[in-house]
Amino acid sequence: MTKRSLVTVSHAIERSALATAEDGPLVVIALFQRMPYFQRERERYARIAAGAAVTVVGLVGQTPPELPAGAYPVTIDDTEELAREWSVVALTPRFGASLVARDRREVVPADTLEQGRLFAGRWGFRRDEALHEVIRLRAQLGDRLPPAALTAVDQVLHRVRDLPATPGESRAEAALRLMADRAERAHHNGPGRHAEPEDGPSGLVDEPTLRRWTGMDGITATGTLPVALIGVRVGEPAGAPERFGRRSAAREAQALIAALTAPLRPVDRAVRLTPDEYLLVLPALTREEALAVAGQVHDCVAGLARSYPFVSFAVHTAVTVTDRRPLPVAEVRHAVQWAAREGVPVATVARETVASAAH
Repeated sequence: MTKRSLVTVSHAIERSALATAEDGPLVVIALFQRMPYFQRERERYARIAAGAAVTVVGLVGQTPPELPAGAYPVTIDDTEELAREWSVVALTPRFGASLVARDRREVVPADTLEQGRLFAGRWGFRRDEALHEVIRLRAQLGDRLPPAALTAVDQVLHRVRDLPATPGESRAEAALRLMADRAERAHHNGPGRHAEPEDGPSGLVDEPTLRRWTGMDGITATGTLPVALIGVRVGEPAGAPERFGRRSAAREAQALIAALTAPLRPVDRAVRLTPDEYLLVLPALTREEALAVAGQVHDCVAGLARSYPFVSFAVHTAVTVTDRRPLPVAEVRHAVQWAAREGVPVATVARETVASAAH
């Protein structure tokens, strides 16, 4: 399931927790992975906490600041299995809804990199499934919750066990699944959706488009999806426009861009930073896979000599894989400049270090 579709489900569960109903007490448990995702929903959870018996908010490595009364923070270590889990559970004696999704650290083409993140999981609006998830999360988080929170959770669990599930849950859930599926398909098939890298001329996107897609403005969060960056610097043959004419030079430039983007997948993006410098953005690649793509770029550009005799482009690349946000574009650009200056074909930037670590 994609991040976009799961956001719709999680908002539906949160809306159900906010609905006025005489079926309390209510317990809500939410694991947000990282702080930026919680900050976007902060006001909603303040309202949920005001009406729930207990609200638990879990984040990796950080404690949510200034939570309202009735809300309890839980810090999750980055090495825990729960660190990759995005869960939202709401439970009352008469109602239950749950979303449990595990980050696959993969991505598919979507309007933004964040929306295309893939999760493996399940969701539903059945009370007994929500009961199971509250019991599971209580067992995993219990030693990090204060006695008052544990008591409130246990009181809800006791009430739920004493009452049978509401008849007709499967009918309501079937209708909800149909609407969610149709909404997802309508978005997927809508005009202008899931644009390929050929958004701009010659297979490149511009920097504002790249910024929106990658979430460089803070939409996405550090520590989630790994992204490979490949900086490419291409030295144009000396005197090429004068030797071959401007029309030939334009065809040559188009062929060069086609060679640079040939190894890219539909989910990848490329941007031209300067007349001789490019950045390739490839989500969910390992370091070895990124280095292999850099090698393909060198091979594809070298192959242009067969079409343009006596024209040899000098290509230098710098490669890194990072889960940092915003993406370390400046470090990669510095590294590729170093590579060009030192005559190194492919430089690597050590994870989360400055470009001077390139070798």
